[in-house]
Amino acid sequence: MALIRKLPIAPNLNFVGHRKIFLAISGAIFLASLVLLVSVGLNLGIDFRGGILIEVRTNGPADLSAMRSRLGSLGLGEVTLQEFGAEDEVLINVQRQEGEEEAQSAAIAAVKDALGTDVAEYRRTEFVGPKVGGELKEAGAWATVLAILGIALYVWFRFEWQFAVAALLALVHDVTAMIGFFAVTQLEFNLATLAAVLTVAGYSINDTVVIFDRVREVLRKYKKLPLLELLNMAVNQTMTRTLLTSFTTLLALVALTVFGGEVIRGFSASLIWGILIGTYSSVGLAVPLLTFMALRRTVDDDEPGKTKSPEKAS
Repeated sequence: MALIRKLPIAPNLNFVGHRKIFLAISGAIFLASLVLLVSVGLNLGIDFRGGILIEVRTNGPADLSAMRSRLGSLGLGEVTLQEFGAEDEVLINVQRQEGEEEAQSAAIAAVKDALGTDVAEYRRTEFVGPKVGGELKEAGAWATVLAILGIALYVWFRFEWQFAVAALLALVHDVTAMIGFFAVTQLEFNLATLAAVLTVAGYSINDTVVIFDRVREVLRKYKKLPLLELLNMAVNQTMTRTLLTSFTTLLALVALTVFGGEVIRGFSASLIWGILIGTYSSVGLAVPLLTFMALRRTVDDDEPGKTKSPEKAS
């Protein structure tokens, strides 16, 4: 409590001086995420791949082997079962059946007959056709791309094109890292987790805009200070705010992950990774990228219309 009362604390750390290390780490995360996406792929949920999803609660601990054997003998194609948060809760995935809605309803009825009295409660039954799944997949991809571009345009109008380019690259890094997280953990990637990806993009750009605003402020205030020192000053001055915001957000997300149940565990776990990677990219990627941009140094207000030459970091 005594430490919190003394906040804000302005550290004096050389973040930008180690930009090559940060850029190397960011590049490694980006490339690893792409490799995982191509080699392992995503565990697409029923929202995107189509099929039948049944969540049940059994009488006592579920015997997955016996249930798998019974459902496998029905001739419904690929059927997968997994525990869903507790020993008596099971999630059943059945591939889409040939035919229209009647064929899917018949498959659901066959599953229920095979499970018989072992099931105490059917908690949910969902079906998504392949056309709808394909449309949702395409719409989700477009939503992600347009959100990133819209954010970049906002930063461009809010600041200058140099800031927009740095923010856009940081956002692409964050989104790719989120997709890599789903590839390596094989958490189900559905509409809810896509919302988590877009949430992280918004969180990350909010953090980045706060730092960029301080960068622009010190650029105008300290016109003779070297660019690296200016960028370090901006990051250090906003560090307390960045860390406190991330820490309090993570507290809520950890609580959701631990106590929120299996239904939202993938959503909250991905948000934890997203907050961590978004906070890192705002400091370790977005700001260092500005050293490669020709940032303008605005002159005093008593000399309107004049600007100093663009400056790049050495």
